[in-house]
Amino acid sequence: MAESSIKKLASTLLDAITDKDPLVQEQVCSALCSLGEVRPVETLRTCEEYLRQHDKLAHPYRAAVLRAMERVLNSRASELDKDTASTIILLASSEMTKTKDLVWDWQQAASGVLVAVGRQFISKVMEELLRRLQPGTLPHCAVLHTLASLSVANAFGVVPFLPSVLSSLLPVLGMAKQDTVRVAFCSALQRFSEGALEYLANLDRAPDPTVRKDAFAADIFSAYDVLFHQWLQSREAKLRLAVVEALGPMSHLLPSERLEEQLPKLLPGILALYKKHSETFYLSKSLGQILEAAVSVGSRTLETQLDALLAALHSQVGGSAHLSMGKSKLGWTAQPSCSLPDRLLAFLLPRLDTSNERIRVGTLQVVRHVINSAAAQMEDKKPFILSSMRLPLLDTNSKVKRAVVQVISAMAHHGYLEQPGGEVMIEYIVQQCALPPEQEPEKPGPSSKDPKADSVRAVSVRTLYLVSTTVDRMSHVSARALSAWDLLLGRARPPRQVLWPCRCSLWARLVLPAQTWLHAAFLQVVSSSPYLGDGRGVAALRLLSVLHPNIHPLLGQHWETTVPLLLGYLDEHTEETLPQEEWEEKLLMFLQDTLAIVSDNTWICQLSLELCRQLPCYDEAPQEKNFLYKCIGTTLGAASSKEVVRKHLQELLETARYQEEAEREGLACCFGICAISHLEDTLAQLEDFVRSEVFRKSIGILNIFKDRSENEVEKVKSALVLCYGHVAARAPQELVLAKVESDILRNICQHFNTKVGITDPALKLCLVQSVCMVSRAICSSTQAGSFHFTRKAELVAQMMELIRAEPPDSLRTPIRKKAMLTCTYLVSVEPALDEQAQVDVIRSCLHSVMALLPEPKEEDGGCQKSLYLETLHALEGLLTSLLQRNMTPQGLQIMIEHLSPWIKSPRGHERARALGLSALLLRHFLEQLRVSVSTWVPSPDAAACGTHDPECELPSCRTARSCRLSGFSRDYRDDVAERLLSLKDGLAHPDPTILFHTCHSIGQIIAKRLPPDQLISLLLTMFEALGDPEKNCSRAATVMINCLLQERGGVPEIVSVLRSKLQEAQGEHVLPAAQHSVYLLATQHCAAVVSSLLGSPLPLDSHTSMLWRALAVEPRLAAQVLGLLLEKMSRDVPFKETRAFLLGRTPDRVATLLPLSATCALFEVLSTPAAGPAVLELYPQLFVALLLRVSCTVGVQLPRNLQAQERRGASPALAARNLEPCSSAVDTLRAVLLRSGSEDVAQRMDLEGGWELLRTSAGHEEGATRLARAMAEHAGPRLPLVLKTLACTHSSAYENQKVTTTAFLAELLNSNVANDLMLLDSLLESLAARQKDTCASVRRLVLRGLANLASGCPDKVRAHGPQLLTAMIGGLDDGDNPHSPVALEAMLGLARLVHLVEAWDLRSGLLHVAIRIRPFFDSEKMEFRTASISLFGHLNKVCHGDCEDVFLEQVVGGLAPLLLHLQDPQAAVASACRFALRMCGPNLACEELSAAFQKHLQEGRALHFGEFLNTTCKHLAALTRPLSRCTISQTSWAASAGRTSELLHHWFLVLHAEPRQQPQVDLDQLISALQILLKDPAPEVRTRAAEALGRLVKLA
Repeated sequence: MAESSIKKLASTLLDAITDKDPLVQEQVCSALCSLGEVRPVETLRTCEEYLRQHDKLAHPYRAAVLRAMERVLNSRASELDKDTASTIILLASSEMTKTKDLVWDWQQAASGVLVAVGRQFISKVMEELLRRLQPGTLPHCAVLHTLASLSVANAFGVVPFLPSVLSSLLPVLGMAKQDTVRVAFCSALQRFSEGALEYLANLDRAPDPTVRKDAFAADIFSAYDVLFHQWLQSREAKLRLAVVEALGPMSHLLPSERLEEQLPKLLPGILALYKKHSETFYLSKSLGQILEAAVSVGSRTLETQLDALLAALHSQVGGSAHLSMGKSKLGWTAQPSCSLPDRLLAFLLPRLDTSNERIRVGTLQVVRHVINSAAAQMEDKKPFILSSMRLPLLDTNSKVKRAVVQVISAMAHHGYLEQPGGEVMIEYIVQQCALPPEQEPEKPGPSSKDPKADSVRAVSVRTLYLVSTTVDRMSHVSARALSAWDLLLGRARPPRQVLWPCRCSLWARLVLPAQTWLHAAFLQVVSSSPYLGDGRGVAALRLLSVLHPNIHPLLGQHWETTVPLLLGYLDEHTEETLPQEEWEEKLLMFLQDTLAIVSDNTWICQLSLELCRQLPCYDEAPQEKNFLYKCIGTTLGAASSKEVVRKHLQELLETARYQEEAEREGLACCFGICAISHLEDTLAQLEDFVRSEVFRKSIGILNIFKDRSENEVEKVKSALVLCYGHVAARAPQELVLAKVESDILRNICQHFNTKVGITDPALKLCLVQSVCMVSRAICSSTQAGSFHFTRKAELVAQMMELIRAEPPDSLRTPIRKKAMLTCTYLVSVEPALDEQAQVDVIRSCLHSVMALLPEPKEEDGGCQKSLYLETLHALEGLLTSLLQRNMTPQGLQIMIEHLSPWIKSPRGHERARALGLSALLLRHFLEQLRVSVSTWVPSPDAAACGTHDPECELPSCRTARSCRLSGFSRDYRDDVAERLLSLKDGLAHPDPTILFHTCHSIGQIIAKRLPPDQLISLLLTMFEALGDPEKNCSRAATVMINCLLQERGGVPEIVSVLRSKLQEAQGEHVLPAAQHSVYLLATQHCAAVVSSLLGSPLPLDSHTSMLWRALAVEPRLAAQVLGLLLEKMSRDVPFKETRAFLLGRTPDRVATLLPLSATCALFEVLSTPAAGPAVLELYPQLFVALLLRVSCTVGVQLPRNLQAQERRGASPALAARNLEPCSSAVDTLRAVLLRSGSEDVAQRMDLEGGWELLRTSAGHEEGATRLARAMAEHAGPRLPLVLKTLACTHSSAYENQKVTTTAFLAELLNSNVANDLMLLDSLLESLAARQKDTCASVRRLVLRGLANLASGCPDKVRAHGPQLLTAMIGGLDDGDNPHSPVALEAMLGLARLVHLVEAWDLRSGLLHVAIRIRPFFDSEKMEFRTASISLFGHLNKVCHGDCEDVFLEQVVGGLAPLLLHLQDPQAAVASACRFALRMCGPNLACEELSAAFQKHLQEGRALHFGEFLNTTCKHLAALTRPLSRCTISQTSWAASAGRTSELLHHWFLVLHAEPRQQPQVDLDQLISALQILLKDPAPEVRTRAAEALGRLVKLA
């Protein structure tokens, strides 16, 4: 290709550089770069010429061209000749300096071109730049920027010119008055200095190795003088920073004596800027470079400036917010440490004593950096540094603590901790590990992901673990750390939630024998909460197994066996599943066995002492402190020294924190456990404490409760009362009875006057718990039967007072439960309660529990529900215990009398509780009663309960079975009574049906004895009883009604009365009986009952629905009802049209009421399983009538009055069904299928969503299709009768009905059932009759049905081929609408049929079809494009190997749009194109092309369109007509995508033209076409056109 072609391509692209779209503009630049990659010289010359000729081009576009040139030069500058380079240099220089104003993007682009050329032609570039440096004239800022950039990009080429540059620039420095120019000078001098330093540092690679620093020293000093003495004083912050940045590298080029001379002024000058600039990073960076230069020349002046430097840098380190800046400043601060360590430490260490947080943290950071970076210089300073850390160790600030821990970590790695005083550092870290979370108040920073990760405790734990595992020579450190732990254990709160593996590893590495008592005490307690602190329980138990030789030599064998069992128990559970009480019992047993093995009183006393010392450490861990008390009690129980036991018990009473509930409980448990072995001493110590004056507000004997409030005194009382209770509960049974009244209860009752009102809830609860434990201890004793408890009545009365004091309607505390449990134990103790006391107990307890609110649910709180159930069980136990004391019918009668008011309560939950208690008492009575004579006395109240509730008849029946009626002989049999007794199982059965039949049998006895004159009166009375709130009463009423109607008959008017009374009925149990009543009436007056029920208002309430269902119980009656309802549904029109007040609006269709009511009634009847036989009998009529009903109610509205009811919302009594006309018809049709045994059809419709489609106008047709498909698959034998009934519907007056039936018939042809049932001819005849219907939807569905023959009966297609093809081809020309849905259906049908018809039948219409469908390829509608292209593929498939020339022309002509539509945005169209092209391949007589189509166009295979089009065009280039006929046009579908794809097609076609076809390629025409596309309104097209222009360079 001639150079003019490249120029033309580049010029075309350059003309498009002004595109407004940034993406297009970027693609144009990329295309220019593509041209430049192949022909860099021609492309660059064209760009230069374009810029020179278009002098008025706006600078943003000039900048774009220059950037493209820069990209070409960066990769192809080496291919330039000198002339071209000179031309480009002159252009870039001119562009860069064309305007004196600062236009940064333009001038930077031009500068970039010069820098790119300067990498290869530095001499020419420098010559041009030096030419721009006129003596006595300020240079352009862009020139300075270019020189600076060149110094970095090509230091070896620029540095030799540096003296000349400096000689031109330095004289005019004083002329620079504008800050922007001065900033440019500073930047240039900075880069010059950096370039010179790089040159000097790499002289071995430099072109002139003789260059020395002296060559620049004088000029740099001159520039320094101006910058420092004049420009640094500017008020402009940006300029000052630029000056400082330049001074840094310039200081390395200054002469040594000049630098030494300037340092006293330079350093203070820069330090003074710290106060003027908030951003100090560049100041510190430059200062660091100056300090490096000063140190390198051995400056003595630096020592005099050191204090000021350190002070300034230290303040910057302390105030650095950014971590990276802070680290860099640490390095600059520590620079003097190598040469002046003493001065540095003398400056830093005193600042550790300040109280200012920022200063102290900054100093610690510097100290840490000095320790790490100057280890050798600081070797002899270690003691001094360690001693200076005393005050920071006392600081409570969290930031200071973190910094101190980091310093200690650095010290550990450099041997500081081996020095004297190093143990203090370890102790400090250990103390920080023990910090609780609440002592770290400050919030984490916003960038912190984990707030706890940077806490003092977390940092300390990590540091201690790191030091103990990674630092050598740490054995002494481990000992110090362990000692620190022991100090914490002995005098402070225990470390919790810390890294236990670290702590236990320290212990395991070095154990101090003198401290094993402390270890054993501590580890035993922390194991009670095993999952805290990273699983500290496991670590503690393992450590115990390691420590056993140090704790006691006899423990080895036992602990080696027991500790693994405890560890295994922990492995079996998690923190959520561990039973805490069981785990604590295991630990206490472990401790008890340990004490038994040791059996050394001195050892045990020492252990108890250590445990008591630990108590203050657990003030903030109530659960662990509670367990510690239990451990103390266990240890004291094993001690043989009574003095030690009493001493420790006294100390516990004096030091206990009685305000804490957990501590009171723990103290009581301790005394109880101790009393197992030391009952006398425990009681004596408690009595001594009780006798003291601790309850007076004045100074008492012990003087420990001075000025305590009354509330605190109550807490002490609570604890002591609880102690007595635990002592009684745990003391040996053979000793407790002798102490109960004389020692325990005497102190509880006399010293804590219980007859005076108690206001403190905790004291109440403790008193009840204590008395309960005392009572249980009495009952558990083997001597309880002979024990006479004199205080029994007094205690029972006190318990009743406490129960009555509880709120009657809420359950907040366990006082009720504990008090009733206490009474339960006391009832069985002698002497017996008198009658009045028993009555008081029963009434008080029943009122306290029965009146509570209903049982709480699980979601209301598991604890609340548990308390409720436990309280109810306590009441049951109490009543059972009272009944046990009087196991006679009179005793049972008394209990029932007390329960009777609650049984009759109007509140359901109270009745339920009372009935449950009654059943419980009766069951207990039957189980315990032993009868030898006929003495049973029936209870009237129990009989009444049985009358009201059939379930309560069960206990009465069981009692009657065990006891004969009073007054009759043993062999007497009453037939009625025996029959009633035989029904008891039915009354107890949970099935409502069985219970109903049982009640019905009982009611028959009454019905047989009813006088005739009382029939109507009794019926009306029973109707009134249906509304009774008591379910059992209303159930009895329904039973009576049914029995009377069945035995005596009834009247039709009763239906309306029954329906109205059902509105008042409560409960669903009434409805079955009411259904039976209506059934009985309908057997005598069917039409009247149906008419009466049809008059019910819509929507049907649930009671009316149940009455309709009652009519389907008997098949004969159900068939009669269904026939009547079908007649009612077809009697009136389905809807009426009402025109709105707006003329031109489509009339609204409103459903008529009678068919709607009949449809709803049909649904209710069909919902009954018993209606199945009747439905089978009337199946065709029901199916067709409802299908037509569905079709003509689509889009029909409800009457206005019913619409208002729907908007207001139905009442709860209304049936939960949609009243919308079409939905109700669909539901009824579905019910027909279900009831007729066609469940598979209904389920298929459910799965496919067919019912929902039937309800909507848009999906109704598809819904009918799916219904037909399901019927053909699952209900084929029923279709003949259905089709016979449908035969007359083609002439229906309603268009919707014709559409629905046609869709149904058309889908039947899609199944082989049409042929199997010999329905094919009748179906084809029926569809042919509808082919000329006036409705387009009907005609379309006819074509679909005919095409369905291809899948339903493919072997019959040949026989009916001409008829089918004639119908389809006629459908292509249906109507005047070019996008007729009938034509679309015809194309879809032809695609299915062409493979099955005879070849000669198809050949006559093949060309007509191909020509007719060709316009649809570019249709705007996706469906038409897909169908036409797919049909084109099927036509090609049929013609394989026998393709006529006329059709071949159509194939060749269709290739281009098919290739383009592979990029169609619609996936269906693209898929159809893949299929069509695969089918076209064999007809093109090119095996390579056909193979390419088969390989790349398979479904599911990813297609790289560009590569595929490239390959395809390679083969098409040899097949198609002359390439000169290829043009780029516009398509009508998806405009931009179509033009883009077509563009690529022609592009690839041209690129793959063979050499013999080159003369056919008209490149000018292609460029012109692409030039037009560069102006296309779619940015995507313009982008593709620019890309194509760039790639056309391959034709060069």
